[in-house]
Amino acid sequence: MPELPEVEVVRRGLERWVAHRTVADAEVLHPRAVRRHPAGGDDFARRLQGHRVGVPSRRGKYLWLPLADSGQAVLAHLGMSGQLLVQPHEAPAEKHLRVRVRFADALGTELRFVDQRTFGGLSLHDTSPDGLPDVIAHIARDPLDPLFDDEAFHRALRRKRTTVKRALLDQSLISGVGNIYADEALWRSRLHYDRPTAALTRPRTAELLGHIRDVMNAALAVGGTSFDSLYVNVNGESGYFARSLDAYGREGLPCRRCATPMRRRPWMNRSSYYCPRCQRPPRVTP
Repeated sequence: MPELPEVEVVRRGLERWVAHRTVADAEVLHPRAVRRHPAGGDDFARRLQGHRVGVPSRRGKYLWLPLADSGQAVLAHLGMSGQLLVQPHEAPAEKHLRVRVRFADALGTELRFVDQRTFGGLSLHDTSPDGLPDVIAHIARDPLDPLFDDEAFHRALRRKRTTVKRALLDQSLISGVGNIYADEALWRSRLHYDRPTAALTRPRTAELLGHIRDVMNAALAVGGTSFDSLYVNVNGESGYFARSLDAYGREGLPCRRCATPMRRRPWMNRSSYYCPRCQRPPRVTP
């Protein structure tokens, strides 16, 4: 699933091509695309009409389009294969086109939600005074947010009494980090994924946060991580950070630090990639 860098790449594209445009009409082509909007596709489309799209926003992996003068926002959940594309009106419809949004201007482009596996979707929600959709009020700030509190995060880690990778994927503690960037940051930090959080000192937490920010900013610079054509930006282009991954997907390949073959282990219905020499497992796992 897309993580913070991929979602931020899409958000920036929407800010350039969709922000400040007024919706002329919308068309829902598949009901599953708006299944999180209980009133259904016709109601979803009707509620968008006539509203001006504000500046697209993001918290962690969550992306939304505020609707000016409505107190609501369109929350986009990309899921495994969701894409928000800006296309010319005359471009042929994609095979898995689910929602189309047209604008009341002469720019000649429209917003399309394409989703092959239909795990993602769009939904309309009330927003809080700070503009956050109410359904994601529990999501923590992400490490690239200027208001992210490093000290509060460290204290939360110590209280959580869990393992470090589980903590990184807990979106109520820190948002935007998924399996790929967790493995990358842990490799850079020389931390095993099962290291107890109670054992992390402030300097180690600070180092880990620094590596999380570094790897995410590096991924942002090249458009995120794409392993196939399912993740693309609003222009349909893939990201290239997969070429720079140090841990994720490198089972059997030499560690870029010590040349020891990298390992993969099943972990919470996912996989964890690590170097058995650089990232020693803890003696005791809680």
